[in-house]
Amino acid sequence: MNKKRARPPWGEYFMRIAQLVATRSTCLRRQVGAVLVCGKRILATGYNGAPSGMAHCLDIGCIRDQLKIPSGTRAEICRAIHAEQNTIICALYGVPTGGSTIYVTHQPCTICSKILIGAGIKRIVYLKPYPDKFAQDLLKEAGVKLEKWHFPEK
Repeated sequence: MNKKRARPPWGEYFMRIAQLVATRSTCLRRQVGAVLVCGKRILATGYNGAPSGMAHCLDIGCIRDQLKIPSGTRAEICRAIHAEQNTIICALYGVPTGGSTIYVTHQPCTICSKILIGAGIKRIVYLKPYPDKFAQDLLKEAGVKLEKWHFPEK
């Protein structure tokens, strides 16, 4: 007899993959993972870490910690490419991003929000909040849906 097993709904599936992707992060402060999806197809994944071929903070330390830069400020002083940015890099390989959804473990910052808007992302589903009101305002103005994810109760 074939017992039917429970399959996660699509949103939960994509968010759990984003959480797994985050485990590849080399950031010492915040491990972020992202999954770019169109329909029910994964286009790309990304995590935060130094650009290819460069030393990771995991190996050499965090410049933000060394300079005592508070979280949520001066994002430009960081070795890492954010997870959202790493997913959008897929466009360099000919993957269209317009009209897609991104599942991300943390709400995007202002810089990532602008990049996602420019890439034509229409929906952002995030797990953990990030205190960036300006990013939220930009996304609203651009008509990008910003949704807080809640895992279903078991």
